[in-house]
Amino acid sequence: MAAAKQKVIQTIGKRKEAVARATLLPGKGIVKINNQLLKHIKPQILHDRIMEPLVLSEDIASKVDIHVRVVGGGVQGQTEASRLAIARALVEFNKKLKKTFLDYDRNLLVADIRTKEQRKPNDSKARSSRQKSYR
Repeated sequence: MAAAKQKVIQTIGKRKEAVARATLLPGKGIVKINNQLLKHIKPQILHDRIMEPLVLSEDIASKVDIHVRVVGGGVQGQTEASRLAIARALVEFNKKLKKTFLDYDRNLLVADIRTKEQRKPNDSKARSSRQKSYR
C-alpha cells in the first residue's frame, strides 16, 4: 500500500480581533473561506482583496486548494486576516513568491499589529476622561 504523502501547509493570519487559519493542500485551485467558495464573497471589494495573493501567484494558485477558517473581528479585519494567511501559505509552498508579495504589498506577509486601545479604569473610553462638574 503506497500512500503518497501530501504536503499540507497550515498558516495563521491576524488583524485586529480577527484570526484566520489557512490550510493549503495540493488540488485543483479551490479556495473556501468558512466553507464558502471565494467567488460567493460579497461585497466585491472584499473579494478582490482576498484574490490579490492568488492573482500574484499566477499558476501556483491553480495547483492547490486553500481552506480558510476565520473567526472574530469585523468583515474588514477578517478579510485582511484571510489575505495574510493565504499569502503566507503560498510563500511556504513556493519560496520564490516572497519577493513578489513584498514588492507588491508588505502587508501580504507582515501582520499589521495595530489594535483597539484598551479603556482605562474608571474612564468612559480609551482616551476620553469622565466629565467633571465645577458646580
